[in-house]
Amino acid sequence: MYPIDQSPPPWQQPAPMYQHGQPPPPPVCSLSGQNQPFPMQNHYMHPTGKVLWSTGVCDCCYDFPNCIITMFCPCVTFGQIAEIVDHGSVSCIANGIVYSVILWFSGLACLYSCFYRSRLRYQYSLAETPYPDWCIHIFCELCALCQEYRELNNRGFDMFIGWDANMANFQQQALQRSVPPVVEDGMKR
Repeated sequence: MYPIDQSPPPWQQPAPMYQHGQPPPPPVCSLSGQNQPFPMQNHYMHPTGKVLWSTGVCDCCYDFPNCIITMFCPCVTFGQIAEIVDHGSVSCIANGIVYSVILWFSGLACLYSCFYRSRLRYQYSLAETPYPDWCIHIFCELCALCQEYRELNNRGFDMFIGWDANMANFQQQALQRSVPPVVEDGMKR
């Protein structure tokens, strides 16, 4: 199924949980093989057997630009998350518009985004901590969106380019890793 090194692609591998109060290292694409901030094999497990989130719900300021965008326009952050979770079947713009319309007319966009948090947790076997998804999205909607954004970012996704471009980057990097280096013949002075 995975022809290069028989391991699952990085976007399906769990990200580790850092100690509370410590900022995580800056995200680096885990496929590049250079200066990885954390080994993707070493992850922390919840007692239920699920993987813990790479950052906490209240760690919003570790990615300050995303925190500001989410505070003033949560539809943008939600659209980026939903496009990755949907595997590109619905665009970022369409998801953001649906979120905005639900928010404007009913104020209950948190229930819609809660559905995507549950899907994200299911895709990456993430633990439902510290509270159930619905509770986090009702009482801490913006913090929950920031956490989901950081989780995908820490898994190697570039949230600004969307699903298709991320998949193209992952494939290109995998091909570059699979090509052996060129060795010149003979000795030279």
